[in-house]
Formats: sequence, C-alpha cells, structure tokens
Amino acid sequence: MVTSRLLLLRRPLLPRTAYFNARYASSKSCDPLRILFCGSDSFSIASLNALYKERARDPGAIASIDVVCRPGKRVGRGLKTIREVPIKAAATKLSLPVHEIDTFTGWKPPQPDGDPINLIIAVSFGLFVPPRILSSAKYGGLNVHPSLLPDFRGSAPLHHTLLAGETRTGVTLQTLDTKEFDHGIILDQTPPPGFNIPDPDTCDVPRLLELVSGKSAQMLAEAIRNRLFVPPLKSVGWRKEDDGASLRHARKIKPEDRHINWSSWATDEIIRRQRILGPLWNNAVVQSSSPSGASEKKRVIFTNMSIADTVPDGFDSNQMEPGVVFSFADAQATTGEFDRPLFVTTCDGKILRIDEIKVQGQRSAPAYRAAKKANMLDIQPTSSLQARFFACLQ
Repeated sequence: MVTSRLLLLRRPLLPRTAYFNARYASSKSCDPLRILFCGSDSFSIASLNALYKERARDPGAIASIDVVCRPGKRVGRGLKTIREVPIKAAATKLSLPVHEIDTFTGWKPPQPDGDPINLIIAVSFGLFVPPRILSSAKYGGLNVHPSLLPDFRGSAPLHHTLLAGETRTGVTLQTLDTKEFDHGIILDQTPPPGFNIPDPDTCDVPRLLELVSGKSAQMLAEAIRNRLFVPPLKSVGWRKEDDGASLRHARKIKPEDRHINWSSWATDEIIRRQRILGPLWNNAVVQSSSPSGASEKKRVIFTNMSIADTVPDGFDSNQMEPGVVFSFADAQATTGEFDRPLFVTTCDGKILRIDEIKVQGQRSAPAYRAAKKANMLDIQPTSSLQARFFACLQ
C-alpha cells in the first residue's frame, strides 16, 4: 500500500480535464441513452449541440435524441405571425425529432425504435417535468443551471446575478426534482469561488449568457461521458443549503422591475438596471386631446438615457425633487430646436440626460420633441434658471 501511494505522488500533474475524468472515472455501466431533451432558447441550444457532438463521438453511448419544445406563439399586428421557439430550428437542422407540447398532461414520451426514453434533460424549458414522466425514465432527469446553486434558484439567474453586482458566478449540473424547480441533487458544479464575470461593471445578459452557455454545455457532455446520472448519485455542491440568509431567489423578471422608483433608486442603480433589463419606464401626466382637456397618465419608455456629462454653471439639482423632467433653454440641439435632450433629477443629486423616449401611443423619438407632442403638462420652475419643466414622473 505504501509503495502504491508513493507511485501516485510521482505522477506528473494533469490538466484540469484529465483531473476531472480521473475524478469521475468509474466502472458504472448504463444502457445506450435514449434522451428526451426539453429546451427553448440559445442557452438550451448550446447543450443540445454538445449532446449531438457527444453522440457523434460515441454512437454507442447515445442511441437517440428527441427534442421537446413549446409551440410557436402568434405575435404582431393581428397575431398573423407565428414566432417559433428557437430550439425548434436548431433541432430540425440537426435532423432530430421535434415534439411540440404546451402541457405534459395526457402526453406520452416517444419510443425511438420501440424502446422507452431512459434519460430526460431539461434546459431552460419553462415547464415542470412531472413525476409521471421522470419515473418512466430509468435514469431520471438532468438539468444545467447558470448559477452556483442553491443560490439564484429561479428562471432569471443571469439577470439577478448582474443586478446583485456579483463579480463571479458558475454553473451547476443537477438532477430534476419531482416537486420543485432547482432543488435536485448537485452532481457537478464550478469549483469555488466560481469563474470571473467579464467586466462586471459593464457586462450585460447576452455577454454573460454566451459565457455560461458554453460552460454549461461542456459540463453536461462530461456528465454524460462519465455517467454521473447512474446511481449511486453523489452531491458535490459546495454552497450551504441551510444558509438561507445569504441565498437569493432569481425570480422571473417582471415589467415592474423596469419601473423607475425615483425616490429610492440612485443613479448607479438606474444605469445598472437599464444595462441589464433594457429600457426603463415611468408614468407621466399628459394633457388629453379630448374636448374636456382632462389630464391622463401615459407610459414613457426611456430608449436612450445616460448620465449627464455637463450642466449649466450654478444649477443645483438638489433644489428639485427626484423625477422632475426639464430642459435647459440653451441646451444644444443636434438637428433642431425640438431635437434637444431632456434631463431628470435623481435621488442622489445627480442628473440623467434623456435623448430619446417612447410615449405610449407614439413611436420612439427625440425626447423633447416626443414630450411636446404628448402634451406633457408644464410645471412651474422651482429655481430661477431658464429651464422648461415637464411632468413629474411616477
């Protein structure tokens, strides 16, 4: 025994991939896999492509791959256009069978070549795979998730990771739980403390998605190769499940998450949300075009907004309430008087420049022009500066 240990110590250092294979190499055996892959978007497409390549590399390990996705949705004016789920085109390109379902109720999995599905893989699918389907598969189900579970469980882990200001993240391979999303046994996970988020102060969701998609796909392919799904299963997660105080939920992003709260969101928070969630919005009081002239609320979407570089000398934004929209009388215009920007005050005393907005019922246009066209109600200035004031945002 001593001699054996000494020989092991003298072996040359192995690259990370070799260590990984050595760690998980075992005598586990399994039947050729008949995979039911449930997916939707580009994140799941990366994993599907990795499985397809793994099947080509070792045809004896993966006998078949059937793809399940949601049906296309009607969109646009008159709902005449059908927007297909992206993974449908990807699966068709790979000549894989596609099954479109909107519910698992009453649905029976396919039987490729007369044999039952024996492994289910769900990646960014959106529907919960019920116990009836999972129990019918000999090896249960797998899922890859772009966070270090159990932290950031939920449907929007990338958004919430960036919103939280994290500088590191990771990916997790887990089993599909029979009761809840993201509560399975962790079979593999990015080693602590995770990998770096590129340029975390400027990184957006598409850039982070591209990074985690590749890493998740690689982790899934290695799990298939090393048969991590074959019992006995071993949890390798390094985040503490019982540390509930520090765990964060990555719930679905809602329109209200883009609704600016001027009394509590500082400038950095507004800019961060704009970068991660897209254009933000508020309600503004506008003068109705009806004969009565009554005022009404309309949604205003800020399609182009940034921190103001300069303001007139002597202007003190602390004299105004947060969320007051105004325009300097001598503000520079790009193409004309009505194409000049608007400005708005924030709760930390800074000023944001608004170059373009979309008022409800109108197309996106230069901010000043759009505000005038929408008949935003004028508000009396609260300072002696020559500035035109518009409706407060709500």
